[in-house]
Amino acid sequence: MRRAFFYGWVVVAVTSIVVLVTAGIRAAPGAFLLSMTGEPGWSTASVSFAAAAGLIVFGLAGPISGSLMGRIGVKNVVLLSLVVTGVSLLAASLSREIWQLTLLFGVLSGLGTGLVASVLGPTVATRWFVKDRGLVVGIFGASNSAGQLIFFPFLTGLAVAAGWRAGAVILGLGALALLIPAFIWLKDDPADVGARPRGAKDGEIHHIRPPDRGVMRRAVRNSDFWFLAGTFFICGATSNGLVGQHFIPHAVDHGFTPVAASTALAVMGVFNFIGTIASGWLTDRVDPRKLLLVYYAFRGVSLLLLPFVHDTMSIGAFAILFGLDYIATVPPTVALVADRFGQHNVGVVYGWVFAAHMFGAAIAAWVAGIVRENVGDYAAAFVAAGWVAIVAGFAALAIRRKGPDAEAPAPASAAA
Repeated sequence: MRRAFFYGWVVVAVTSIVVLVTAGIRAAPGAFLLSMTGEPGWSTASVSFAAAAGLIVFGLAGPISGSLMGRIGVKNVVLLSLVVTGVSLLAASLSREIWQLTLLFGVLSGLGTGLVASVLGPTVATRWFVKDRGLVVGIFGASNSAGQLIFFPFLTGLAVAAGWRAGAVILGLGALALLIPAFIWLKDDPADVGARPRGAKDGEIHHIRPPDRGVMRRAVRNSDFWFLAGTFFICGATSNGLVGQHFIPHAVDHGFTPVAASTALAVMGVFNFIGTIASGWLTDRVDPRKLLLVYYAFRGVSLLLLPFVHDTMSIGAFAILFGLDYIATVPPTVALVADRFGQHNVGVVYGWVFAAHMFGAAIAAWVAGIVRENVGDYAAAFVAAGWVAIVAGFAALAIRRKGPDAEAPAPASAAA
C-alpha cells in the first residue's frame, strides 16, 4: 500500500511562502534607501533610523507572536500578520513626513512582518515534525533570509524606475493576497487533519504542550540564554543590519550601479537558501555549538575582506561565500534553545533570542548610517563587525546543550 501523503508538507509550503514574502518586505528599506533619501529633508541617517525602528519592533514582535499562537492559534496569527503588514505598507506609500515613514513603514510593518518572522517556523516544525525537524527549520530559515535578499533586484529596479512609493503599494497588495492561501491551507496542528507528527511512533500520543509558566523568569537567570541572545544579537548586526541595509549603498560607493549591487544580493540569497537548508541537515547530525563557531568565524573573515572588494568577480565571490553563511546560524540556534529550555518552550524563549537578533540589526543599521555620513564610507563598520563576529563564534562554545530547564516544567514558585 502507498503511504498516505503527510499534510505537514502543505503547511511547510504555505508557511515558507508567507515567511519568504514577509521577510522580503522587511528588507525593503535597504532596497529603497537611495530612493527615499531623494525625498526633501530625508537624510541617510533619518531613513536609517526609520529602518532601525522597524527592526526593533520586528524583533519584539517575536515574543508577542509566541504568546498569541498559544492563545488564538498559528493560523489566526498569520492572518493578523498579513493584514497589519498589507495595510501599513499601503498607508506608508502616502507618507510625506519622516515621522510618518517611521510609524507606518517602520513600526507597523515591522510589527506585522515580525509576527511571523521568527516564531512561526520553529513552532510549525515542532508541532508537525519529529523526524526531519532540523531540516524543516532550515527550510524556514532559508525562506526568511532568501526573501530578504532575492527581493532586492526587483525592489531596487522598481525604486529606480517608479520610486519607493510604488514599491510599497505592490508589497502591501502582495501581503494581502497571501491571506487566501493562508486561510485555506494553513492548519494549527496535525490533529486538525487527523494526523500525528511526522516520525511519531505508532501509539505515541503527542499533545501540544503549552509553554511553562514563568519560563522567561528562569531563562533570564541562566547564562546560556544570554550567550544565545548575545551571539544572535551579533548575527543580526552583521547580517540584516549591516549587509541587509547597507550593502547596496556600500557597493555604489565602490563604483557599482544599484541594480548590479542588488543582483549580487540576489546571488547571496540563492546561496543562502542552499546554506541554510544544509545547516538544518547538519544540525540534526553535528554539535550545533561547533557549527556556530564555524559560521561566525567564516562570516567575520568575509566582512573583514569586504572593504577591499572593487570588481565584479570579487563582489560575486563575496555574495556566494557570505550567502552560504547569511542565516545558517538559525537551525543550530533553535536546536540549542530547544535542548536547553525544552521543545515546548521554543516559541517563547526563541522569540526573545530573535528579539536580540533584531536589536543587533537595528543598532548596526543605524550606526552604519551615521558612520557613512561622518567618515565618508562603510569600511570601519564592516571591519568592526568582522572582528565581533569572530568573537561570537568562540562565545557559542560556552552554551550548554542540556540542563534541568529542558527536562522539567517550572516549579510553582516560578509561575507567572
